[in-house]
Amino acid sequence: MPEISPRPIRFVHRGRAVALEGVSPTRTLLDWLREDARPRCTGTKEGCNEGDCGACTVLVAERDDAAPGGVAIRNVNACLSFLPTLDGRAVLTVEDLPQPHPVQQALVECHGSQCGFCTPGFVMTMTALREAHAAAGTRPERPAIADALAGNLCRCTGYRPIVDAAERMFELPDAPIDRAALRAQLDALQAGVGPRLREGDDMDSRHPREGGDPRSHVHAGAAFHAPRTLDELAALRLAHPEARLLAGGTDIALWVNKQFRELGRLIWTGGVTALRRIATDADGTLNIGAAASLEDAWAALAARWPALTEVWRRFASPPVRHAGTLGGNIANGSPIGDGAPVLIALDARIVLRRGHDTRTLALEDFYLDYMKNALAPGEFVERLVVSPSPEGTQLRAWKISKRFDSDISTVLLAAALRLHADGRIAAVRLAFGGMAAITKRAAQTEAALLGRPWDEAALQAAQAALAQDFHPLSDLRASARYRLAVSANLLRRLWLETRPDDPLPASATQVREFRA
Repeated sequence: MPEISPRPIRFVHRGRAVALEGVSPTRTLLDWLREDARPRCTGTKEGCNEGDCGACTVLVAERDDAAPGGVAIRNVNACLSFLPTLDGRAVLTVEDLPQPHPVQQALVECHGSQCGFCTPGFVMTMTALREAHAAAGTRPERPAIADALAGNLCRCTGYRPIVDAAERMFELPDAPIDRAALRAQLDALQAGVGPRLREGDDMDSRHPREGGDPRSHVHAGAAFHAPRTLDELAALRLAHPEARLLAGGTDIALWVNKQFRELGRLIWTGGVTALRRIATDADGTLNIGAAASLEDAWAALAARWPALTEVWRRFASPPVRHAGTLGGNIANGSPIGDGAPVLIALDARIVLRRGHDTRTLALEDFYLDYMKNALAPGEFVERLVVSPSPEGTQLRAWKISKRFDSDISTVLLAAALRLHADGRIAAVRLAFGGMAAITKRAAQTEAALLGRPWDEAALQAAQAALAQDFHPLSDLRASARYRLAVSANLLRRLWLETRPDDPLPASATQVREFRA
């Protein structure tokens, strides 16, 4: 396959189109804003540089005919966003807000600014929340506000006044983002209209060169490819099987920020429209494209299975879910990833593509060993397929971690259970994360349950069988003993909520309410 000619990265910033050449494909938006943009945008802060603290939160807008005003606006972490992935989009920072913005005014009135370092990140997240609810004509309650702020860390422990401010901001005069103007600018980028460079731009911003693929960027011997179609992606993957696939970058960006690794040739999947689709077949089968965002994918799953709402809201944070992808989470194969246990409990399948050929595997067969999967050279994940659960199936998923929000799982149990009319167990799938080198079903535990009355004797037999299924490691998150004990406790919670006689409502076994 011939090399593709380079072209600039083009996006909207500070209300003007910008074209960048000569920048590294792994240069982050955070570093560019603070060091290279003219004028520099230092309102966006660097805290953890790994997507946990939210100090670098910005808004990214892109064309979306289904969104209000034809523009989708989401808050993301600038420290995890490689510049080429912004091509064709718009970036809004705290400097773009009119002064004083209602969000900022609310923070002042409610004494929510504290030391102020984290405040710009909170402002941008709250602006995204205000925009979303203003477009829908709704107002969030405090639990939903807390969920929206889960990706922003206040080092001064000022969460109560910040949540107060998030309520107060809806009472102040509106100052909406001009979506019509944004859409016009994004349309101009899409049409290939040459951007006007701002005065003062340095040598990293030059006029675009003619010719070349409109989504490919090459720098210093390392290439960044952004195919638009599945066929283009398949051809690139075959031609460059050594290349690294980049989806949302919420994991790979840490290799650059924290380990200072050189990534070599990158193939970005986010520009392939087909990979971002979530569709439902006539029989109810859910198809989730590998580049669909975590937020959109989990929203679709929770709409089908409401019991997944808690895991959805506790999967990373909103900025990470807006950028990351479910396909990337599954392909990554981490044994503590939150997506795989749920999908395996749902008996999901994974569709792999190599060139023009595709093959389908049960997701549980995709994982071979620690961080090893069944992908062949030149192959990539195309989509995830989740069929409707048999009638009467009860689904549960619970995550145990040291922090409630935005934390890595110590143990995650996803369970699908179906009972006969007489209370015997007709079918059961128990998938655990954090208990082995891969996400794994508890085969011995399932065998101890199948066909038995779902009573306490069956529960105790299942709890005893866990030690045959798993020999977990002890690490910084938990000891092996703790993991086995908490897994047994989760089985008891499953029994309490699904037993035939006097099952407990979910509200009786949780301590926090989740609302949209």
